[in-house]
Amino acid sequence: MKGTFLSAAAAGFLAAALAAPALAQEAAPAGAPAKDPLQVKYEEKLAEPWFKDGGWTDDYDAARAKSKETGKGIFAYFSRSYSP
Repeated sequence: MKGTFLSAAAAGFLAAALAAPALAQEAAPAGAPAKDPLQVKYEEKLAEPWFKDGGWTDDYDAARAKSKETGKGIFAYFSRSYSP
């Protein structure tokens, strides 16, 4: 019985090890590099209505130019949540 148990455990491990590369290939199309998860989160955040429709910018130089043009200060929000 011990030999059968070990064989079943080894077979299960082998099946999982062989299935992992196949599952990984399904996640990303062939030839396409996997997208950085932090970049995905960043793009999702920029697509949210509060950012898209709020008059915000993520371009510092554009913010400086607008500040100079209008005479208003810059309200900046910095975050490292999407930076490695």
